[in-house]
Amino acid sequence: MSLVRYEPWGMLEQMRKEMDRMMGEENASTASDWVPAVDIKEDQECFTITADLPGVQGKDIEVHAENGMLTIRGERESEKKDQHEGYKRIERSYGSFFRRFTLPDTADTDKISAKADNGVLTVTIPKHAKVQPRKIEVKG
Repeated sequence: MSLVRYEPWGMLEQMRKEMDRMMGEENASTASDWVPAVDIKEDQECFTITADLPGVQGKDIEVHAENGMLTIRGERESEKKDQHEGYKRIERSYGSFFRRFTLPDTADTDKISAKADNGVLTVTIPKHAKVQPRKIEVKG
């Protein structure tokens, strides 16, 4: 008699993956050759996303905010390598990259800014100004 591990959510997860595939859903692992590391920070005024993109020029980066999602995508070009030695070793990733983040309701998407400097992309997402409560006069 052999023991079989019972995984009640395994079939549901498989079905979700198949549905994503059928609907053409993109995720970072299938839409990218590599995935840059990011830090996300929140303070009183804004959210800040900092992404490590060494070797990527600002002109090769696209940042879009649409339908409550922030998308960062671009491409790092590969360097030309000579093979005179008969071997090569490439450990750095090249090609397209893609990251997508859900924006909170407090994000002011009209004022999002992005800056690339020395291989680091900084995206600043300001928060909406807090609405001050006001007293409403009841007539009658």
